[in-house]
Amino acid sequence: MAQPLATYPSLKGKAVVVTGGASGIGAEIVRAFVAQNALVAFIDRDAEAAGALLDAVKGKAVFKNCDLRDIPALQSALADIAGVNGAADVLVNNAARDDRHDWRDVNPHYWDERMHTNLRHMFFAIQAVAPGMIAAGGGSVVNIGSNSWHELAGGFPAYATAKAGVEGLTRTMARELGPHRIRVNTVVPGWIMTPRQLELWMTPQKEAAQRAKQCLPDLIGPEAVARMVLFLASDDAAACTAGAFPVTAGSM
Repeated sequence: MAQPLATYPSLKGKAVVVTGGASGIGAEIVRAFVAQNALVAFIDRDAEAAGALLDAVKGKAVFKNCDLRDIPALQSALADIAGVNGAADVLVNNAARDDRHDWRDVNPHYWDERMHTNLRHMFFAIQAVAPGMIAAGGGSVVNIGSNSWHELAGGFPAYATAKAGVEGLTRTMARELGPHRIRVNTVVPGWIMTPRQLELWMTPQKEAAQRAKQCLPDLIGPEAVARMVLFLASDDAAACTAGAFPVTAGSM
């Protein structure tokens, strides 16, 4: 049974933006920040899932419907959110899709679309919120990566390449923004048991293999990722930047 979330006093009242926040890991992150009494906003293109989440958190969040591949739309959504909640103190770049694909079938259009879905929007979201963080004297950016490329996973080369790029983006932006006391970190999830993963990819054989690969025996739920995100967003992580923090149960 999951233990109650830790409470981080430094997160109360902070303006938090989560991309891809309507479902899966993102929804758990939204719930976790709402529980901290933060001012939470999330961006997603799935309005139906977003509506269900808003009901679950009793309306204690702001939702913007946006396809993150459309950078002007993303910039507009972030500006609208700032108009409601104020400049972002915390940005969680979570949105991604791990669609499977055979390397033989990848063409330039599909490759570019995967980069747009899994990496490009992260940079432009940082670019959009950083001036407000600079004016405020600091902030926290948490990028969600993946251990897929660390584990030499196959079946989605464009996705794995984009997720490897997330850690590079984190490290270079930590250097760029560090003088302004803006911390930039990556959370590196293992195989997280979201409804999508369970529906599309999980089999008894894959479950057994995953448990054997991990040091810890329990499969990982999205709340484990949310807990790490909360820590990195909080003042308790004041000296943490440019890091990659695994949530893998020891599978990497």
